[in-house]
Amino acid sequence: MAISARVGYARVSSTDQHLDRQVAQFKKLGIEKVFTDKVSGKNTDRPGFQQMIEYVRDGDELYVCSMDRMARNLRDLLSITESLQKKGVSIHFLKENISLVPKGESSAMTKLLMAMMGAVAEFERSLILERQREGIEQAKLRNAYKGRVPINPEKIRKAKEMVDQGFSKVLVAKKLGIGRTSLYKYLNNSNK
Repeated sequence: MAISARVGYARVSSTDQHLDRQVAQFKKLGIEKVFTDKVSGKNTDRPGFQQMIEYVRDGDELYVCSMDRMARNLRDLLSITESLQKKGVSIHFLKENISLVPKGESSAMTKLLMAMMGAVAEFERSLILERQREGIEQAKLRNAYKGRVPINPEKIRKAKEMVDQGFSKVLVAKKLGIGRTSLYKYLNNSNK
């Protein structure tokens, strides 16, 4: 019989955000194997998430700081947890203090609570996006919203030149004071 593993999964939505808080929480629990992503949770096409899914096996325990780190909508959350449980993996959501045991043996109350909390998280996300859209519309009416300022074409030319010389994109972004995501976007657009 294989020895079960305690595994963590941490995610932030962008490369500018930090995983430190989530990883520190896992370290406090003695969890050494942690899979991470710095991408949106809008779907399950995330490298760290996919590695975690392939890694966990029957008898393992998966720890996630909160439900919204696992999935952004209720349908995905329920689908992911169900497939992990069928695989024999226990899932622990630390913030919500909810644990799901393998093979669907969780109590009816736990399942209901998880579905309700997942729905609330999805609802909160929708409200945030709605308020953001409303705020942008109001700012546009006041002529206060200009959107993001485009990067100077000279900086883009210099960035492309540095990348062609073999400098890493991370270093180029740092040297020129450009966000990595923006740099990738501009470089991809210039190659079209």
